[in-house]
Amino acid sequence: MSARSTLPPRLAADPLAPTLSVVVPAYNEAASLPAFHARLRAVLDASLERWECLIVDDGSTDATVAVAETLREDDPRLGLLVLSRNFGKEIALTAGLDRARGQAVVLIDADLQDPPELIPEMLAAWRAGADMVYARRADRRSDGWAKRLSSAAFYALMRRFGPVALPAQAGDFRLLGRNVVDALLELREHHRFMKGLYAWVGFRAQAIPCVRAPRVAGRTKWNWWKLWNLALEGITGFSVFPLKLASYLGLVVAGFAALFGGQLVLRTLLFGNKVAGYPSLMAVVLFLGGVQLMTLGVIGEYLGRVFNETKHRPLYVVARYAAAAPGPVARVRAAPGRVRTPVAV
Repeated sequence: MSARSTLPPRLAADPLAPTLSVVVPAYNEAASLPAFHARLRAVLDASLERWECLIVDDGSTDATVAVAETLREDDPRLGLLVLSRNFGKEIALTAGLDRARGQAVVLIDADLQDPPELIPEMLAAWRAGADMVYARRADRRSDGWAKRLSSAAFYALMRRFGPVALPAQAGDFRLLGRNVVDALLELREHHRFMKGLYAWVGFRAQAIPCVRAPRVAGRTKWNWWKLWNLALEGITGFSVFPLKLASYLGLVVAGFAALFGGQLVLRTLLFGNKVAGYPSLMAVVLFLGGVQLMTLGVIGEYLGRVFNETKHRPLYVVARYAAAAPGPVARVRAAPGRVRTPVAV
């Protein structure tokens, strides 16, 4: 049977399991949540689906939890998962997927840069056969040239040297079928690069063009340092190219050293030894020392990740969890000679 026609075995016993779960990682998004919830609620109520929304608070230091609790009082379809501290967005997404009960799961940020109005189109593509539907940024003119250039270089590097091809201009805003979610939950590494994991598990994926809007409130949490560390997670988590590059660089330096040493021996035999100058000697020593330290740094990045994985600590710690209560299933009944009308049962 298709995953779209029946619940997976671990959810089949739950008569209130929703069709759609929406996972929203939130870190200091108190100002954005009310507007986000209003738009999401309008879209999903119009889609006539049984749905739930799980807000994952990733150790916020503002009133994010209080705002979420206030919204829950008005809409019980909102769930709240509070992590004990800030574990990072990749871990927060995983925590939400662990508790998402829907046959399909949408991942979306609370800042409204990704429009919730695309969710019905994602659902239609999922029902048409796609296992994963992701939003592809159709326009990045709002980003600076440096960010666009670095992003293009990163994805080109990952496509060239990684084991799987990452779709360009794709973020975390996507719909995952239950089969994709269950596959992702089998992957429990601590150093998580979710965009790589989405591609690694495979399945049929479909892109939908999306124009990102400015943040509705607050400011981005992704500075250049965090983006650089995320890129390192992606490269080291899905490619051994840096280790190979260090080996190739060592071979090249060894080749130059052999040539340099050979010409020194030849010059000594032909013209005698006049003692080389101090600047050239220091240049060679500093160059070789820099290459060695860089190579050790690359090895250290991989070794540190192995060290963290061998400790087998949990990915995250939950401080509090309040499950959502999905709304009624919307069915469509048709009377003879009448237009079909949605009825909630």
